[in-house]
Amino acid sequence: MKRRTVPMSRTRPEHPDLTETTVSSQKVFEGDLLHVYQDHARLPDGKVKIREYIAHPGAVVIIPLLDNGELVLERQFRYPLHRDFYELPAGKIDSGEDPLACAQRELLEETGYTAKSWRYITTLHPCIGYSNEKLIYYLAQELTFEGANLDDGEYLEIFTLPPAEALEWIKEGKITDNKSVSGLFWAEKILRGEWAVKE
Repeated sequence: MKRRTVPMSRTRPEHPDLTETTVSSQKVFEGDLLHVYQDHARLPDGKVKIREYIAHPGAVVIIPLLDNGELVLERQFRYPLHRDFYELPAGKIDSGEDPLACAQRELLEETGYTAKSWRYITTLHPCIGYSNEKLIYYLAQELTFEGANLDDGEYLEIFTLPPAEALEWIKEGKITDNKSVSGLFWAEKILRGEWAVKE
């Protein structure tokens, strides 16, 4: 398949307009969580092409750090791949819900912990080629265990792990969940003092 590329300039790029505008949009699947759209989009050269994507409400990802320096992680079965995964706590943002409130709710529901200190880290877009999903990351510290309250149909194992060992698990292929890998690399930079976190 041939691909057109924009010629590279040896000088400062001119930043041509690459915007694609929606001509028409059709919802072709509506699920409880995900909606699939098939749009016709006008390209910068005027041609119209089909663009298909999954609409996702967005989610939060929490990096919970205990006073002893260990991370709170989860083991969870993920149906699409029919296997267990090691992950950071995370959850879907409900309609109209504040992301921080969602993070606080999910941390308590899934792990049983509350946190006195919450700091926003970053927002990442995990699958830009086929979804508008965004992941909002928070660092949670000064944790207190209150007791978990899982959603109906949700089964988790909660455990703790030193950050260095979590990175080894990434290296060994034991942690392969994309949102968790990204979050753990962010955590490493923060704990080393290489990347600042907004108060």
